[in-house]
Amino acid sequence: MKRFNAAAYLVFALGVVALPGCEDLPWHLDPLSINGRDGGGPPLNYATLMRIGAAAHAGGDLATAVGIYRRAASIEPLAVAPFVAAGNTLMEMGEFNEAIITYQAALAREAHDPEALRGIARAYLTSARPELAGEPLAVAYKDTPDDPKLLQLIGVADDYVGQHAEAQARYRRALELLPRDPALSLNLALSLALTGNYPEAVGILRPIATAATASPRERQTLALIYGLQGDQRAAEQIARRDLDPPSVQRNLAYYDSLRRLSPDARQRAIRTLGMQTAPKAAVQSAPVEQKRAS
Repeated sequence: MKRFNAAAYLVFALGVVALPGCEDLPWHLDPLSINGRDGGGPPLNYATLMRIGAAAHAGGDLATAVGIYRRAASIEPLAVAPFVAAGNTLMEMGEFNEAIITYQAALAREAHDPEALRGIARAYLTSARPELAGEPLAVAYKDTPDDPKLLQLIGVADDYVGQHAEAQARYRRALELLPRDPALSLNLALSLALTGNYPEAVGILRPIATAATASPRERQTLALIYGLQGDQRAAEQIARRDLDPPSVQRNLAYYDSLRRLSPDARQRAIRTLGMQTAPKAAVQSAPVEQKRAS
């Protein structure tokens, strides 16, 4: 069985990613002329390296993509794009600390680059340092106050530090700009659940989680909210769509244990789980299980 953390996947949809180490990564492009080493042509230029890096990324070879983006940055050391691209790729790899260093390098070149600001905020949130996300988010908000994905990140940061009313206001504003967005709806629903507003949370998430296009993440978040509400029957019905019977029963027991906590302790427990969004952490001590995809 492949274990997964309900809050890790369901709480605060950040679109986070991961990253490799700082050292130069090996090239896997021997057929190409690299810096003229094989005598087959001139060195690859910046634009070509960026295209090759994007192709490696799209093909799933993330480590090679990071190495190529770093090579591109060495050719154009003042360019922001290769640092942002490397940071985003590192996030997908789960190397959040390396991503932070890479985004910092981008921001040293352009302090208001919106993608670098959002990226470093995501990295701080994912690595359980929400207090550090506030500064880059504030800078980005001054520049683009109506960016729905930025508002989502600000809402996530507010939820992490227990400012749920502020978080919900951010999500609602973002949904005005991007109606029916699944990630925004999921975040708003879970934030409402954290404050005990289960009927509205269910009303927001249920149409998304029961649609034919729904993901296991959305369904199991709805099951979690039903469980927190005390509706074990509805939680079981939703959970069974992705989980085997033993896993369903474990989840139901976990929801019941959360319900018995004080409101503050329950919020802390779910926020702590939500901070474990990195792939390396998501398999550890996960109270929720999902069947391996066939």
